[in-house]
Amino acid sequence: MAEIRFKCFQCGNELVFPYTPGRRDECPKCHADVHVCRNCKNYDKNAYNECREPQADVVKDRERANFCDYYTPGGAGAGQDKKKDLLAAAEALFKKK
Repeated sequence: MAEIRFKCFQCGNELVFPYTPGRRDECPKCHADVHVCRNCKNYDKNAYNECREPQADVVKDRERANFCDYYTPGGAGAGQDKKKDLLAAAEALFKKK
């Protein structure tokens, strides 16, 4: 299995796991829980129940560890620099020599 890489929703630290993070795993930098909605690919603030997975149970605190079976690492924290990355890629593509 390939290692899993994503950024912590709280501090932006890159997290690397050789397995899917469990409920007790923490960010080594800020000690925030890792198995949380805010670090999940299904997390969407604009979706019903703030989750794109319709079968997921309601989670009240999205920044605390939970037992969701639909957790997939790489959510909101991973997209924090998306705009900056896209702008850098566009500038590199159209850069004059």
